[in-house]
Amino acid sequence: MPGVHVRDVPAETLRALSRRARAHHRSVQGEIRAILDAAASAAPPEQGYPPIRLKHVEVGSGVPWTREDIYGDQGR
Repeated sequence: MPGVHVRDVPAETLRALSRRARAHHRSVQGEIRAILDAAASAAPPEQGYPPIRLKHVEVGSGVPWTREDIYGDQGR
């Protein structure tokens, strides 16, 4: 299995990872692997997301709305 080496990790980050690993009953390496697995599964699919299809629906009387209609604030 390929490995990854990360350099210059701040000491506070390592302490936080250690606390998190203890809370999940894992080693620090196991905790980092779990974090990377979760991040990788949240990544976009290789082919990208399907396009968003918007549907336009006509409603109302066809008369344009005024600022008063929308905000009700008398132009304030």
